[in-house]
Order: sequence, then C-alpha cells, then structure tokens
Amino acid sequence: MSLPSFDPADYPAQLAEKLARFKHDFAPFELPEPTVCESATQAYRLRAEFRMWHDGARIDYAMFDPADPKRAIVIDDFPPAAVPIAAAMPRLRERLMASEALKRKLFQVDFLATLSGELMITLIYHRPLDAAWEADAALLAADLGVQLIGRSRKQKIVLGRDWLLEEFELNGRRLRYKQIENSFSQPNGEMNRQMLGWACARAAGIGGDLLELYCGNGNFTVALAPQFGRVLATEVSKPSVAAAEFSLEANAIDNVTMVRMSSDEISDALAGGRDYRRMRHVDLSAYAFSTLFVDPPRSGLDPLTVELARGFDNILYISCNPQTLQENVAALYATHRIAAAAAFDQFPYTHHLECGLLLQKRAASATQEPA
Repeated sequence: MSLPSFDPADYPAQLAEKLARFKHDFAPFELPEPTVCESATQAYRLRAEFRMWHDGARIDYAMFDPADPKRAIVIDDFPPAAVPIAAAMPRLRERLMASEALKRKLFQVDFLATLSGELMITLIYHRPLDAAWEADAALLAADLGVQLIGRSRKQKIVLGRDWLLEEFELNGRRLRYKQIENSFSQPNGEMNRQMLGWACARAAGIGGDLLELYCGNGNFTVALAPQFGRVLATEVSKPSVAAAEFSLEANAIDNVTMVRMSSDEISDALAGGRDYRRMRHVDLSAYAFSTLFVDPPRSGLDPLTVELARGFDNILYISCNPQTLQENVAALYATHRIAAAAAFDQFPYTHHLECGLLLQKRAASATQEPA
C-alpha cells in the first residue's frame, strides 16, 4: 500500500468529480446550482491521529491500510496537517525518543489544533502511567508549549487543560468556541468557517425562532443565533452541552436555551408525546419556530425527526453523508423543495463531500414527487 497522494495539482479534477456525482445524485430533486467551497490543498486538517511504530530504540508515526492492518507505513511528514500540528510532529518525536518514560508502550498520538494556533497532544499508552511519566511529560508540555494529556486504561492525566479555545472572524464577529479533547470538532477549520458563512447567509432575513438538533459544542448555534429571535438547541452529549454553554457565554449569546436531549426525544416532545423532565423549564408554546437546523451524524435523520421536519417552513441541513441526505430529501420532497445548495470539500483527496441544503416548504397545492 502507498499513502494517498496529496498533490495539489490533482485537486481540481478530484473536486470536479465529487461535484459531478453530487449533481447527478440530486438531479431528481431539482438541485439548484450549488455554491462550491474549495478547501486549501495543504495544511488544512486541525485533527490528526497516528499510531506509533516501535523499531528497536526508534519510534515513528505510522498509518495502516485497513486491508492489511499489520503492515505499518511510516510517516515522515503529513501535508494535510495544520501548521501547529506539522511544526510539533518532528519536535515531539525527538523528545519521545529521548525519554524512555514517554516512549515505552506508547500506542498512539492524537493532535488537536485550532485556527487561532492552540495545540493539544494526547499520548495513549498500553501501560499504567507513573510519576516518572508525569515528570517527563510536564517538561515536554512546557517545552512544546502545548496542552498535554496522557491516557491509558482507566487513566487520564491532564497537564494544562483538556480543552482548547478556538477563535476566528466571521462576518465581522470574533467567534470563540470551547473544543474538548476526545469530543467532536470540525476537522477542516477554514471549511468550517465557510460552512458557517453559507448557513448564516441562507438564514438571513428568515426571522422567527430556530430549533437546532445535534448542536455539539455550539458550532452553528453561536453563528446562527443572532439571525433569530429565540433558539432552542439540543444535544445528547453531556460534555458537548457543557462546551456549548461555555461558547454561548464566551460570545455573549443570550437568546439560546440548551436542552440535553436526543433528536428523537425532542421530536416526540414537540409532537405532544410524553412529559420529559429536561423540558420542564421550556415553554414550547412561547416559540414561533420558522426554521429547523440539523447537522446529523452519518446515519442522517431518523423517521421521527423527518416527520418533525415536515412541519417547518425552512430546513437548513448540513450533511456529512450524501447517501442518507438523499434518503431524507426523498422523504421530504413532497412537501419541501431545495431552494439552495452547497458543496463543502471537507476532506480533499478523498471521495468524501459535505453538503448543505436549504429546504423550503412548498405551497399547499404544489406537492411533488421526485423526477
């Protein structure tokens, strides 16, 4: 196996192929010409994970072919890595090589960076971490100027903090987000900024209130909240809810109510289902929802959430899986048309394409079936 090619000269053709597939797959739904958001061709990934390959006294970053998982491919450099990660990789390896306490039974290294230049490194071991490890790790963290975490079975040692503060400009605003170690964050930072910009542009002028499902750390919540009167945002992960609440406060957003519930639970609550304890502080009758925003996992929207979506005039949908997006659009096509579309090349040099759609409710007499 050889590693994927990261040749910028190949990028235009690869992106054109993805766009052609996107347009072909959504042609039955009268897809409008999509906005195309191109990625940088190098230094775009804010997350990177590498296995560590031990060969005698030597240790290297490595990747593995899923078809041949026992064969390691040693990584000398990784062009997709963001600048903070790329700069730290050789320095970290040198210091690991120089410390038996840090090197012994090191299994994996995870990097998390921000557009604002912060870096967190997680070292994952197949052994208990002791005082000798902690002493050398403290020196390493200070030397590299990073947040450092050591993990092994039932152990987590944090040197510094286990989160980063992301900051960037969007439409004249300085946005701030808390990103927690081992939780989801957007891997391509500049592409994320383009997604936020596209979503804000589509939401401009709609008004009313917003329901957001799968809000994570508040990535879209913070950006979209000023466009609406009130926002009800839901997320099932407790750490993500805590991060979202931090991000809302850091951005002085005061029109958002957070609820820790799954999408099917909030769908059931809005449909008049059972009484949920976590909803007792929320007066649903006070909301005038105009828009539903969803950024679901690869599985897409479950049937109960699709049924909920039918009742909204506007659905802003960010999808990491065009196949489940197709299925959801097909289920909604009789009541909603695609008013705007976007292609976000989150992962250059792969087949993956992130998509954005604005779906708007058809007039009562204009229900339709896919072509």
